[in-house]
Amino acid sequence: MTQEVTMDAMIRQRIRGLRLARGWSLDALAARCFLSPSTLSRIETGHRRIALDQLVPIARALGTTLDQLVESADDEDVVIRPQPEHTPGVTTWLLSRDRALPGVTVAKMRITPERPTGADQLGVHPGRDWFTVLSGTARLHLGERTLLVQAGEAAEFSTMVPHAIGAHEGPVEILTIFDRDGERAHLHGPDDARHPQR
Repeated sequence: MTQEVTMDAMIRQRIRGLRLARGWSLDALAARCFLSPSTLSRIETGHRRIALDQLVPIARALGTTLDQLVESADDEDVVIRPQPEHTPGVTTWLLSRDRALPGVTVAKMRITPERPTGADQLGVHPGRDWFTVLSGTARLHLGERTLLVQAGEAAEFSTMVPHAIGAHEGPVEILTIFDRDGERAHLHGPDDARHPQR
């Protein structure tokens, strides 16, 4: 019963919070979801039971989905505790969950000079890659060019150009965002085991 009351209160807070974030009065939201302002007020304040047939138009009017309006606020969904994965010269920490950003994976990588980055290590795949350097200097091999990317700088490039990222004169730490093709190319091997190929 307590869990149901907590969920109910959370839904009411979300409705009110989304309404206020849009700068809408009770009247404005009520008109958009075809409820009376007094009904909407009682829903927000807990003086009226929330019915499913009211939540659907409220969610639609607020530009969200019913799933998002009622999703759990479990603390386990907040903190990600990534486990390091090692390959020669690279340690990778996945910083996003599979469902967090559809089609996108966020990872932190620590690359050392031991990582091989010769011409035979350059990869190609559809899409674009993006990374920013947290510390050290990254050596980006991009086709015929070699670019040094310093701490605080970022790089974005077409991954149809043969590419590889290495460390320049010491370890480098980067934060990178992969699209689905980039994740497959850089984090999954032929046996689908996660290991960076970047």
